[in-house]
Amino acid sequence: MEISEVRVKIVANQDDRLKGFCSMTLDNEFVIRDIKIIEGTGGLFVAMPSRKMSDHCPKCGGKNYLRAKFCSNCGAKLSENRVKPDSQGRMKLHADIAHPINVTCRRKIQDAVVKAFHEEFEKSKQPGYKPVELDDEDYSPDDHESPSS
Repeated sequence: MEISEVRVKIVANQDDRLKGFCSMTLDNEFVIRDIKIIEGTGGLFVAMPSRKMSDHCPKCGGKNYLRAKFCSNCGAKLSENRVKPDSQGRMKLHADIAHPINVTCRRKIQDAVVKAFHEEFEKSKQPGYKPVELDDEDYSPDDHESPSS
């Protein structure tokens, strides 16, 4: 797997733990969007895109996020212990949409994203800096230089 491009959008509020978002192109063929760059106790780390977990109302069958106290469809009160803990006993409220399946791949992705973040952060200090657009629907890696150029 070749990481063809990493595009970073720095978050305006640098006092927050969330430092930025990025999109990553793999093998000039596949894009992963909404990767988060977060400041942890050991430095920057990458959080892959995820979705909120949901279940269905026992009364009407409407779909609700697991933290919801009432059904968004019929208004019925929902049970508070609908969240099932993961293998480490933590409440699982989100599920990854895309994620690496081994440590080597995770390290490769994290290293590339953190490097791109630092490069973009340095660019952001320059006069006339224009932030990267990540939501460009017409985005094609052929339109941009690869990191190795």
